[in-house]
Amino acid sequence: MRAGFAAAEGDLFMIMDADLTVPPEEMPKFYEAVASGRTEFANGSRLVYPMEKAAMRFLNMCANKTFGILFTWILGQPLKDTLCGTKVLRRADYERIVANRAYFGAFDPFGDFDLLFGAAHLNMKLLDVPVRYRDRTYGSTNIHRWSHGWLLLRMVLFAARKLKFV
Repeated sequence: MRAGFAAAEGDLFMIMDADLTVPPEEMPKFYEAVASGRTEFANGSRLVYPMEKAAMRFLNMCANKTFGILFTWILGQPLKDTLCGTKVLRRADYERIVANRAYFGAFDPFGDFDLLFGAAHLNMKLLDVPVRYRDRTYGSTNIHRWSHGWLLLRMVLFAARKLKFV
């Protein structure tokens, strides 16, 4: 994600998973949400619409819902799905997040928490944008459920200390 943003030339940054579990046809909703000024950070949420049967494992679904509850509490803004790979924000806002990255550290292996915590720290308005989530048609997940889950939980606790218990 960081390498892609570094090479990007436009004023609006869009992220989506390469396995196309969220179809590209969903992206205009994200563009409209940011371009219209309704939000400063459009965050995809796979947990609104029913998803295809094998799209997400049960334990992953439970973890995603738990992270959503924790983030809503920590950030003071409603978020259902913190790990959806579909997100949109302006270049200028991303650059502000990067400039403040040292506040949380740069240890997020996926970039989702880095962006969300950074945006919240800058008091950006976050908005969940529901997406249709499909079964993966090729490849396999890069997420190691237990080791990455533990790392993400530690990141949440670290961010809670920085944002909630300041």
